Amino acid sequence: MANDNRPSDDALNDFVLSVFRLNGFFLHAADSLTAGSGLTTARWQVLGAVLHEPLTVSSVARNMGLARQSVQRVADALAAEGLCEFLPNPAHRRAKLLASTDRGLKSIQHLRPRVMAWSKRVRKLVDDRALTAATVAVQNLLSALLAVEGQLLRDA
Repeated sequence: MANDNRPSDDALNDFVLSVFRLNGFFLHAADSLTAGSGLTTARWQVLGAVLHEPLTVSSVARNMGLARQSVQRVADALAAEGLCEFLPNPAHRRAKLLASTDRGLKSIQHLRPRVMAWSKRVRKLVDDRALTAATVAVQNLLSALLAVEGQLLRDA
């Protein structure tokens, strides 16, 4: 949110700061939702990324804007607990695919009632049209950032 005590001509900066704050609230909510489930927020995030299709650790990291090494640590822990497994990747001999196991799916399903109740409480306070508009705005900004990042890589 913009601070009314200072002039602001930088809408992007205000947006970024708001997203940082929003991310903090989401992380806190996720910590509460996963409490006692055997999952952490990070494990839930990585497991959720491969719930419907196996991906490489690099793909999960790239899709989520995370460091590959941190995703690798979480993926290794998930595999050690039998919530995920590494599968051969026909497209790449060394980069295995991370996939959810049935046990991983069940752990996510165990969270679903809590997540749905939380979502219902939030959606009572925020109009669906506002959520849709925010989603479109974030997706547009992500596309722009990907284009800028690609340009920066080409210019380097």
